[in-house]
Amino acid sequence: MKIVNSLDKYKDKRVNDYSMRIVLWIALLLVYDALFVGFSMIVDKVWDLPYSKVIIYCIIGAYVVAASGVSVLAVWALSDHFILRHINSVKKAAQTVAAGDYSVRIPPHKKGDKKDDFQVLFDDFNTMAEALESTEMLKKDFISNISHELKTPLAAIQNFSTMLQSDGVPEEDRKEFARNISEATERLTTLVSDILSLSRLENRRTVINKGEYNLSEQLTRAIIAFEHVWEKKNIEIQTDFDESIKVVSDENLLDIVWNNLLSNAFKFTEEGGAVRITAHRAEGGVLVSIGDSGCGITEQQMKHIFEKFYQADLSHSTKGNGLGLALVKEILSLVGADITVESTVGQGSVFSVLLK
Repeated sequence: MKIVNSLDKYKDKRVNDYSMRIVLWIALLLVYDALFVGFSMIVDKVWDLPYSKVIIYCIIGAYVVAASGVSVLAVWALSDHFILRHINSVKKAAQTVAAGDYSVRIPPHKKGDKKDDFQVLFDDFNTMAEALESTEMLKKDFISNISHELKTPLAAIQNFSTMLQSDGVPEEDRKEFARNISEATERLTTLVSDILSLSRLENRRTVINKGEYNLSEQLTRAIIAFEHVWEKKNIEIQTDFDESIKVVSDENLLDIVWNNLLSNAFKFTEEGGAVRITAHRAEGGVLVSIGDSGCGITEQQMKHIFEKFYQADLSHSTKGNGLGLALVKEILSLVGADITVESTVGQGSVFSVLLK
């Protein structure tokens, strides 16, 4: 509300200034007439001119000046009206935003590309309102998504724990219930860990420890870590990279990047499909590509895949919390790398990372 109060004060000041101008002008006009009357009397005594003519000339001169003053006052009045009208526009819009409605926008007051100071102010205000509206939507989406992601494993833990307490449960079922509880707990742990990691990254509280290391060895370790997944789904692994490729970056943070990209590649690749990992020196650095033969991503989904909690699989048939690619994006931003995506629906996707 501070901006509204400031606008009110400015408006009141302009009105007071305008009233003061009128009072001062009337006073000056009276002084001017008195001076001319006195001057006419002196002229009549010194030059022996007809007193009446001098008076007429003085009065004419006075009212010529008065007419000029009225014109000036009119210009001032129009100027004040113009200014106060725009101030009122900003004031009303600011009050609307303060009330929690971020959809308000101030329309342009003139046509054409040339902008005056007021139009620049309006554009800046609209940009601020758009940013606030976007932040509010993200906050609501975040609360909604985090609630969903927390409820699912918590419900599983509660249900299976209740069944474990039942009498006469076969040992095999008890093991199954315990395994389900363990998986739900692991999912919760991963979710909380990802949220904390993403928060630290977004607030730049993560320390970057860059050093030279062998990228080929890192990628090999990351691929082997998913051996149980690609063997179970009979996925063909295709690799193409030089064993001696070295980079200067944060090895621990890039571990998270490769693990998330590989996890998605294996998750969305159907049984009997293929995942291809390549790493080559390119103009500007080293290009790492991880491609799959999965379902692919639509153009609409492509716009949101790096947003928190967004999942292209709306059915939630695949495990995930929608934070993996958001983490990848933040990490690559911190280490000064770029990521691009190419995808064809029904044929698969390729995520390419350029390490500079």
